[in-house]
Amino acid sequence: MRIRTMPAVAAGCALLLLTGCGAADMTKQASPFANARGARTVTLSVQSWVGAQANVAVAQYLLEHELGYRVDTVQVDEVPAWDALSQGRVDAILEDWGHPDQEQRYVEDKKTIVNGGDLGVTGHIGWFVPTYFAERHPDVTDWKNLDKYAGQFRTPESGGKGQLLDGSPSYVTNDKALVKNLELDYRVVFAGSEAAQITQIQQFAKEKKPFLTYWYTPQWLSEQVPMTEVKLPPYEEGCDADLEKVACAYPHTPLQKYLNADFARDGGKAAELLRNFEWTTEDQNEVSLMIAEQKLPPREAAEKWVDSHRSVWEKWLP
Repeated sequence: MRIRTMPAVAAGCALLLLTGCGAADMTKQASPFANARGARTVTLSVQSWVGAQANVAVAQYLLEHELGYRVDTVQVDEVPAWDALSQGRVDAILEDWGHPDQEQRYVEDKKTIVNGGDLGVTGHIGWFVPTYFAERHPDVTDWKNLDKYAGQFRTPESGGKGQLLDGSPSYVTNDKALVKNLELDYRVVFAGSEAAQITQIQQFAKEKKPFLTYWYTPQWLSEQVPMTEVKLPPYEEGCDADLEKVACAYPHTPLQKYLNADFARDGGKAAELLRNFEWTTEDQNEVSLMIAEQKLPPREAAEKWVDSHRSVWEKWLP
């Protein structure tokens, strides 16, 4: 996953177990199909969380089967993906959770990247506890009461403090600063990837154990393991500008698509389809669930969704 200080939900190769892919350093490696003038080829950046993989799978399927393009996909971390997009090494990012510095540099100043419009999904990061624990201890949903439960959230990895479970160390989060600035008796512990974090949450839930975790919506696991958000100090515009001093909640962010400026101008029907690509949280979760829970290859999950949602995607076609 994923907002001004995300995803990067988002972020490593968090879906290695799901996709069999390897992360690519786009400063050293580029797709042979990216920025190929006059060629009917498109290169899409795949972020490391399953929701982003769902976007790319459906877009790839439609580009190939409806418009006749050849599509290459490359997995790359969030910030390097902006560099690759600016350089034309990839043509599009289909799910961005907000990177103000990169937006200023590449969209406003250099004008090498253009906004491709809303994805249709609103993302939110926060701290969550399992709903079964919140129902027994309603006051845990106020951050001011978290220290009261630190002992119950303690693990061998948290060194005598309560554990705040995070995903990949490559995710750009405020959590360490929040723990410090809110003076909480907690330690951030990284699971290593989104997949590892999901496995840990599922195990906690199976045993009905208490846990506190960094999490984000939309995410298919929330249907399987209901979680309740802990209310942090309210988000206000600019409260997270200084990552050393941040002491507020994460914002709610309409997720955006971004296109390489040359591709946006010269990419023809492919660029038009990607601009038009806009679906709901429910749509994304449906495909994500097929990939992550049912273990379908992304292409098969995309085909199943496309076959049953013609009225949605037909509007995206040029």
